[in-house]
Amino acid sequence: MTKNKTINKAHINRQTTKEHLKKLEKNSSASKLRSTGRIMKYGAVSFTRNVWLSIAATLVMTVTLVILMVTVLASLILTATAKTMQEKIDISIYFTPETSQETMEEMAVIMRQTENVQNVEVTDSAAEYQIFLEDRKDNEELLSALEDQAMHELMLNTMHPTMRVKVYDSNDLSSVRNLVESSEIFQAHLDPEEDPTYDVNQAEIATINSWANIAKNGGLILGAVFLVISILVIFNTIRMAIFSRREEIYMMRLVGADGSFIRGPFLVEAQICGIISGIFASTIGYFGFHFLAPKLANYGIDVSAVSEILESNMLIIVFLVMCGIGLLIGTISARLAMQKYLK
Repeated sequence: MTKNKTINKAHINRQTTKEHLKKLEKNSSASKLRSTGRIMKYGAVSFTRNVWLSIAATLVMTVTLVILMVTVLASLILTATAKTMQEKIDISIYFTPETSQETMEEMAVIMRQTENVQNVEVTDSAAEYQIFLEDRKDNEELLSALEDQAMHELMLNTMHPTMRVKVYDSNDLSSVRNLVESSEIFQAHLDPEEDPTYDVNQAEIATINSWANIAKNGGLILGAVFLVISILVIFNTIRMAIFSRREEIYMMRLVGADGSFIRGPFLVEAQICGIISGIFASTIGYFGFHFLAPKLANYGIDVSAVSEILESNMLIIVFLVMCGIGLLIGTISARLAMQKYLK
């Protein structure tokens, strides 16, 4: 009997202990939640308390993020422009006016079998004359002069039948060049006064590619400089906040506040700067792009790749990424400052 009572008592004690532990765990979770809420509140208060330092830190970080965003967008735009130009490039090969359409078709078959050739189109003198008229349809004086039969015949006889070759890789035209220079049928009908346009637009593409590299490298260097400045500004902002609240921190330690509760508000203050900077930088980049896009498009710059990103659901990701970068910069800067000054 005594043994049973002892077992029942032990069982009751175990149940009581489990309930007590659950209660402590519940109270601990509620306490952590309240503590997190207080940390965020104190961090927001600290942000407004040091408002001018906070504004300065936010502005410098905003400039940093804008530079990083502009670097990425400029690289995308210039790379897409160079790719678009390469896709539009075709090689024009000119032949003597008396070259027949049958001969042109025969040479086209040979060209299509050449490595790196994507497409081949041929036009005779009559078709080239129509293209000539279409390109100058706004020149009424010229069109009026060409209504004369003699002038019409003269122009038609001077038009060169043309083969237009589109290649897969515009940086390697050796196969096309070798065929034209070695084939007897090509050499027999090539126009001696008009050279094939192997190198047209290559200089422009090389220039755009070089500008893309300059924009990427220069933007990264400038972004790195402003990144260091941002870290230093936030570092000093947190240092000043720690200095101005040193007595408050001392009292908090006396009453038993743990390190995370003391550090938390300073971390939140820096993270607020980072998030606001990310929002500002994304907004500036978005509206700045929409302001400049029509002007860039007028100069033949391809902005479609960036437009697809900023006009789709990807825009939300852009904002989140920019805020995330700002948050990361703020967190690193605050931790460096606290590690040095919050002993």
